[in-house]
Amino acid sequence: QVQLVESGGGLVQAGDSLRLSCAASGRTLSSIAMGWFRQALGNEREFVSAISRIGGNTVYAESVKGRFAISRDNAKNTVYLQLNSLKPEDTAIYYCAARTASYSGRAYSKDVEYDYWGQGTQVTVSS
Repeated sequence: QVQLVESGGGLVQAGDSLRLSCAASGRTLSSIAMGWFRQALGNEREFVSAISRIGGNTVYAESVKGRFAISRDNAKNTVYLQLNSLKPEDTAIYYCAARTASYSGRAYSKDVEYDYWGQGTQVTVSS
């Protein structure tokens, strides 16, 4: 069993930055592949970024590539998502997700590949 708690969301202006955190408990983070997804009002949940459990391999959605950065601190059992140059279309609830059975160097980009989800944190970007 893995518990995930996101934090760091808020209301910002276009061009600003935020850093989201996802604290994991129940398993050591080095045994878990992690991902971030988001869901805007009226839209389906979409992939944002993912990081492998070992090696730090990352993958990003095209819409955030070059603006967002995912990282992990296994000592703190926490995954981060740095959001830079935010746009109004980035407004959504952001969820972190964990996959417990994973190849060490693989980052997973499909929501069905994840076993556990956090409760989400709201990011609102005003124009």
